[in-house]
Amino acid sequence: MQLSDATRKRIKFLLKEKNMKLWDLSKAAGISLPTISDFLKNDTKNLRMDTLLHICEGFNMTLKDFFDDPLFEDVISE
Repeated sequence: MQLSDATRKRIKFLLKEKNMKLWDLSKAAGISLPTISDFLKNDTKNLRMDTLLHICEGFNMTLKDFFDDPLFEDVISE
């Protein structure tokens, strides 16, 4: 699985697990709603690392916690 696909799946899983909507994540992370939604719809291929850091902060987790998931065990580069 490509890194961007695994990242999308992880964000979608966390949204569901934490019972959050995109709007909630956007506000909590301080990131515009289109930035997140475009990435999740695959309109944007990659996220900048600082954007992902803000998303993690919106989920109240560290980058280490975000990537500590089996989804990322066999990722390939884009």
